[in-house]
Amino acid sequence: MSAEHIAAQEAEREARPFAFVRAIVEEVERVSPSFVRVTFGGRELDEFGTPGAVFDQRIKLIFPPAGGELPDLAAAGAGWWDFWLTLPEAERGSIRTYSIRELLVEESGTRLVVDFVLHLAPGLTGPASWWASGAKPGDELLILGPRRGRVGGGGIEYAPGDAPSVLLAGDETAAPAIARILEDADPDLRGIAFIEVPEEADALAIAAPAGVAIHWLARDGRRPGEALIPAVLEHLGAATAVEIRDVETEDLVWETPVYSGLGEELVASGQAHADRYYWIAGESGVVTTLRRHLVKDLGIDRAQVAFMGYWRIGVAMRG
Repeated sequence: MSAEHIAAQEAEREARPFAFVRAIVEEVERVSPSFVRVTFGGRELDEFGTPGAVFDQRIKLIFPPAGGELPDLAAAGAGWWDFWLTLPEAERGSIRTYSIRELLVEESGTRLVVDFVLHLAPGLTGPASWWASGAKPGDELLILGPRRGRVGGGGIEYAPGDAPSVLLAGDETAAPAIARILEDADPDLRGIAFIEVPEEADALAIAAPAGVAIHWLARDGRRPGEALIPAVLEHLGAATAVEIRDVETEDLVWETPVYSGLGEELVASGQAHADRYYWIAGESGVVTTLRRHLVKDLGIDRAQVAFMGYWRIGVAMRG
């Protein structure tokens, strides 16, 4: 390969808004009955993410296959997904989408913190929970996420505009994103957050602005949403005797002011969000139910709300 070709490949790589990094587990901590906190390091993380502007940034984690060898996806560039699909299943590993809990830039290098929810009951354990339950220092993952300083590369949905207050709501899968949003938010932000978790001991510390109240809601064996939905609707002054709407397709609900998975009319990017902005994420049926009540029953303009289905009961998400 000529020096010119190598230089062109390097220039193309640097131009990408995303980066593939090989991250090394440095620390594993069981922070609650349902959460394992994994801290990653490695020199490749020094080009990853933008501290202070992480919010609900989505990243892809690529878990090694049974043989242990991670695929080389960085070389595929923008076509990495199609390339991954061509690999034999025994060589692919698994891909899951997560949120960044914390991005620490220190003199010794960059460290990335990810909180994993442990679903270890028979029939509910996926590759991410299985990996996290046995993770140890020295283990490696591939991580796809934003290149340092490239804030326009996608993956962040939190966009409150000039709304002076927010309502954030989600389950345990959304808890890391809610925590990061609040810790990156303006200190003068006002609002409220509702977070449904499997049990009371799963309530974790969040360094939120003083004007934001956080309510942790223990599910205690109930169906997802049975604690969250009534709490949100009661706060908004709506009827709380509601039935959680099951999702009829495998597609996850994803509705933001600038994107509609349902094909609805969009508003101009950057439009003001009136007096309050709503950010709701978690199990897709729960999110769909809340969407129906906020937009249809309470008349909240959909330009003020981001509704995101992160997962669906009974469906193993592939990416």
